[in-house]
Amino acid sequence: MSFHSLASAESIPSTRTSVLKAAADHAGEYLRGINARSVAPSADAVAALRELAGPLPSGPATPEEVLDLLARFGSPATVANSGGRFFGFVNGGCVPAAMAAAWLVSVWDQNAAMRVQSPVAITLEETALDWVRRMLGLPEGCGGAVVTGATMANFCGLAAARHALLERAGWDVENDGLFGAPPLTVVIGEEAHSSLIKALGMLGLGRSRVVRVPVDGQGRMRADALPHMNDQTILCLQAGNVNTGSFDPAGAICPEARAAGAWVHVDGAFGLWAAVSPQYRHLVHGFELADSWATDAHKWPNIGYDCGIALVRNPAALKAAMSIQAAYLMQGERREPSHYNPELSRRARGVELWAGLRSVGQSGMAHIVERTCSHARRFAAGLRAAGYQVLNDVVINQALVSFGSAERTLRTVARLQEEGTCWCGSTVWQGHTAMRISVSSWATTEEDVDLSLAAMLKAARD
Repeated sequence: MSFHSLASAESIPSTRTSVLKAAADHAGEYLRGINARSVAPSADAVAALRELAGPLPSGPATPEEVLDLLARFGSPATVANSGGRFFGFVNGGCVPAAMAAAWLVSVWDQNAAMRVQSPVAITLEETALDWVRRMLGLPEGCGGAVVTGATMANFCGLAAARHALLERAGWDVENDGLFGAPPLTVVIGEEAHSSLIKALGMLGLGRSRVVRVPVDGQGRMRADALPHMNDQTILCLQAGNVNTGSFDPAGAICPEARAAGAWVHVDGAFGLWAAVSPQYRHLVHGFELADSWATDAHKWPNIGYDCGIALVRNPAALKAAMSIQAAYLMQGERREPSHYNPELSRRARGVELWAGLRSVGQSGMAHIVERTCSHARRFAAGLRAAGYQVLNDVVINQALVSFGSAERTLRTVARLQEEGTCWCGSTVWQGHTAMRISVSSWATTEEDVDLSLAAMLKAARD
């Protein structure tokens, strides 16, 4: 059977629909079993991936045969992020509407670069960006981009900052580069996230050529330790420390930075979403005064991978940093996404963002935030009651736990991962080795917390 036989005018529609039905069957079976399996894949399942490796066969296979291979060998080797007991990193789940929309996006096969290529993708992306801006309490008129994640969202915001500050100094960085450019000062907190630092490196601003501000006992930038700032300063704040969940004191810092003429950028990969909750909104006070913001939709909004969002107070700065021109690009007078993000060819992930947000609404998003934060507090309370040390103030959905020595803590984490009821990672924070619990999924239930807490305590005792 040749691949060309699949591509006849008569067979294309039936081939596509039959393979989608097969995919739906496999996906349904996977999701039905997600809570009954170990969160981490077994060693045997990982070893069996060798069946999917090796040389590319000389002949074709039917789509159904390919899907069968993926379901047989791929599904068992996944980490069960779709279930309710994955507490590693800051990984959200995927709400059903966004999951289903991702399938539709693949079927539509749109390039969301320009309006002429996909009016629906651009319309839904723009709508979703405005919904996000409103939910986060940010200024009207912001420019934005839907990107792959917080790394690229930070990249976009910092690129806009680099453009604006150097243009202010009379330098065209997009055309003339950084060779001979007026120097910029970048100020970050001692516990700035690695994705922000990576973005600084990619932009030529330097990973090490930064001024680091001391932090307090929760990882918050100390407002009393800020260096001198001026109109050639980029100040990077954090909304949601990746270890503790703490927030830099933006209300105390932003007015001073703005008075000095500095550009304020916020890395708020998950913490900015506290703004949707009346219970937690006070944590983001002052961040609305910044100039650019980076966040993820595949964390707390639970949109699925990959989806990040950059927002910039002055759209012209973002457009100047990201714009692309070519005679063949049919660009209209309205906003074209290709002018606001690093990609030209890009998946229509804004459709998934629109679908997920439309399905949960403002109140549903607040519920996700509040419920996951409540789960994190329950974890902390249960572990503390058992005599273990919770290292941080559990202000949102992050908890750090020490089981004694570094060796015992790491041993506990390893046993927990191997046992499989839930999955947590380890970290080292302010000299302490800890198990890191991040509750980010809409699918986590109280039963999941109870089962996971029991598994944690057993792993610590054994």
